[in-house]
Amino acid sequence: MAEPLRIALIAHDARKADMADWAHAHEARLARCELVATGNTGLQLMTRCPSLKVERLLSGPLGGDQQIGARIVEGKVDALIFFIDPLSAHPHDVDVKALVRVAVLSNIVFALNRTTADTVLLSLMPETDR
Repeated sequence: MAEPLRIALIAHDARKADMADWAHAHEARLARCELVATGNTGLQLMTRCPSLKVERLLSGPLGGDQQIGARIVEGKVDALIFFIDPLSAHPHDVDVKALVRVAVLSNIVFALNRTTADTVLLSLMPETDR
């Protein structure tokens, strides 16, 4: 049996509802994955999709972005889906930039918006359990 896909999920505040909607649309596929999320994103996901098992880390500004970055470097994350809000300033922008740098340098699958996240998930997991 193949190892489950390990996906990290993060969304800026203005994109958390979109992330929860996306997860709900792909709940059957995501249920077969190991999911980790920053604190508030994880809470939104668990509220909208109670069937999903989501490991919640710290909130992004409190170190959650760095925790996910560490897992990427350790090879414990296969894909990062990060719904970024490009129109707002973020006080922890330096942490976000570090996370993006780690994801790129580690050459993992990395989606920044819903369309790319759809494409990534459907290509990595083309069939659902029926």
